[in-house]
Amino acid sequence: MSYVFLLILLFPVKLIRKLFRKETGKNLVIQTAKIGDFVNATPLLAYLQKSDVLVSRSVGALAKHDETIDEIFFIEQHKRNLWRKLVFACRIMNRYDNVYLLQPNSVNLFFASVCNAKNKQFLSTYTRRWYHGIFYATADGTVEHGRKTLSVTNYLKLADRALSWQDSPKHATKPLFKPATYPAILDKPGVIRIGISVAAGNKAKTVPPVIWKQIADRLADLPCEFYVFGAPNEQSWMDDITRAYGELPNFINLIGKISLEELPWAISKMDCYIASDSGNIYIADAVGVPVVMLFGPCCHYEQRPLGNVLLIGNDENINSYVFETRYYFSQPKEKLFAIDDVDMDNIVSLLTTINKKALPEA
Repeated sequence: MSYVFLLILLFPVKLIRKLFRKETGKNLVIQTAKIGDFVNATPLLAYLQKSDVLVSRSVGALAKHDETIDEIFFIEQHKRNLWRKLVFACRIMNRYDNVYLLQPNSVNLFFASVCNAKNKQFLSTYTRRWYHGIFYATADGTVEHGRKTLSVTNYLKLADRALSWQDSPKHATKPLFKPATYPAILDKPGVIRIGISVAAGNKAKTVPPVIWKQIADRLADLPCEFYVFGAPNEQSWMDDITRAYGELPNFINLIGKISLEELPWAISKMDCYIASDSGNIYIADAVGVPVVMLFGPCCHYEQRPLGNVLLIGNDENINSYVFETRYYFSQPKEKLFAIDDVDMDNIVSLLTTINKKALPEA
């Protein structure tokens, strides 16, 4: 509610400054969620060609290597206190002709609403509060987003209602940023290089150790190498696997050794990526790597990789959504992420096909 009062406070300023607004041709895209959500916003950024963005600092390493982005604003910097909010609101008030709001929480709604843009398009979600109506009254159009409507398509519809996810591909960085050096082991020949994430930003979506052991055992007959990617604070999840099963063969621990800036290039060296609904799986999808998504409790109808993807899970377990993320579940993770024999056969089939393409003489 406090942002409603801020908008009312600035309303006279907004009206007066609107009299002096000039067309700029500039776009502002607001998406302040984490890595996966940023990657899913890149089709819109590519379609618009050039935009400023209001994003989370956590995706800054990707955004700075994106040629579709002009200026980057970090939400953490501009919502820190009342003074910063007011200064930033006045800064963007007359700056844009088009504003696209993809993450409609209260602070983002406030910043989008204060703009005097001639075209403002807001996503409207199932978590919309009654008092958000005052913000939506400032929009020129809205796109209704449901729990089982694909988020990437609805992001694109903000720019053109006729668009769908097939009309504009994702990217992680544009063009793909290549680091000056990277671990030589990423180019190891004669193996199927499988990237995995043993943790997710939401720890409730973290795949339990028993599932990784099951996958490793079932793939033992294939020449697989498992490359474990993650931030330094995810090492504890790898430690859980080691405590339970010892050092798993063919597991290469790269946790904390690859920066986010280098990550898309590193993941592009993989033949396949296996993970739950995490940022890395969307990076893999964006760089054209086949993906095995263990969706667990997450609604894959709303958000999922869109390239070569094998979905593993049980729809009966779905109860977590993009704008209504759950952090606790009534069922244990071992059941949420359970893999049956049919699922495992499908994973083996995918990797066997990849192996034949990568190793034609095998």
